[in-house]
Amino acid sequence: MSQLFYIHPDNPQPRLINQTMDVLRKGGVIVYPTDSGYALGCMLEDKTAMARICHIRQLGSNHNFTLMCRDLSELSSYAYVDNIAYHLIKNNTPGNYTFILKATKEVPRRLMNDKRKTIGLRVPSNPIALALLAALNEPMMSTTLMLPGNDFAESDPQEISDHLGKQVDLVIHGGFLGQQPTTVVDLTESTRSGARRGRRSYAFSLR
Repeated sequence: MSQLFYIHPDNPQPRLINQTMDVLRKGGVIVYPTDSGYALGCMLEDKTAMARICHIRQLGSNHNFTLMCRDLSELSSYAYVDNIAYHLIKNNTPGNYTFILKATKEVPRRLMNDKRKTIGLRVPSNPIALALLAALNEPMMSTTLMLPGNDFAESDPQEISDHLGKQVDLVIHGGFLGQQPTTVVDLTESTRSGARRGRRSYAFSLR
């Protein structure tokens, strides 16, 4: 069975955060809370852990993963951010927004959109997620946890633990979370042709 850590939703215990780091750095897959429900996460460079996540979610090769970043400066290391995008992102982070941007060479090719060479990035506001990212000192590869047949992110960590069993290494119990779909903002077209398009961005709800 996977481990189950009860981490305080407002004041995460450093001891448990550090133990979570041990799980991640040993190739583990974790379930952790975000602004919009629970998510699956692993180390950015861990191909085996990523394959396990794809198996759990039954994801195809075209799925777009998200890099969870601790702040705006970290986000700009993994994506090209011009002034227009910077101000829009700054005004909407942290929070349940995922921004689609052109990826830099810091992003493994397997995580990029094949044709567009883009990546989704997000700065969460959930205290547990932020504590994990601060301790990790790099982005975490992540995807929303939706069990097969469900249309929304999972919100009950006890049910997640019961369902996933041995498929993940750790479930972080950060309380029952409300379902707030993530808003995806595609900034690739709006920033590249901002003058012609009136600098519009395109947003839609995802999961």
